[in-house]
Amino acid sequence: MELLREIGVIARSLDSISNIEFKEVDLSKGQYLYMVRICEHPGIIQEKLAEMIKVDRTTAARAIMKLEEKGFIEKRDDVDNRRIKKLFPTAKGLEIHPFIIREHKHSNSVALEGFSEDEADILLRLLRRVRKNVEKDWEHVKKGNKRSY
Repeated sequence: MELLREIGVIARSLDSISNIEFKEVDLSKGQYLYMVRICEHPGIIQEKLAEMIKVDRTTAARAIMKLEEKGFIEKRDDVDNRRIKKLFPTAKGLEIHPFIIREHKHSNSVALEGFSEDEADILLRLLRRVRKNVEKDWEHVKKGNKRSY
C-alpha cells in the first residue's frame, strides 16, 4: 500500500507544478497532457486520446473543447468517415509544445536525481509492469465490471 501512496504523491506533486507553470501559456488542469499526446499523434481521435490518458470520454471531451476554444487544437473530419473527428495541434499549439517538453524533461531530471542510468532503467521497467497490471483492472472496470477484492 505504501508504494501506491508514494506514486500518488509523486503524480499529484508533478501535476500541481505543471498546472502552475503552464498557466503562463494559458493551459490549466491537466490540459498539457492532452496537448502532448495530440502533438505526438496528430490526427488522433478523441476516444484513443482518452484511452491513452486513462480518462473517461466526458472528461476528455471537456478538455478537448477547452483546448479548441483557446485555439490550441482543431478538429478535422476524417476523409473516409465525416462522423469521425481527428484532432490536430494548431500553430499556437505547436508553439507551446517545446515548453511542455522542456518542463517534462526538467521534472524527469529532478525526479531521477542521484539515480544511476541502470537504476533509472530498472525503475522504468518496473513502473511499466505496474502500469500494465493496473491497466487490466482499468479495462475491466471501464467495461462496467466490478473488481473482486
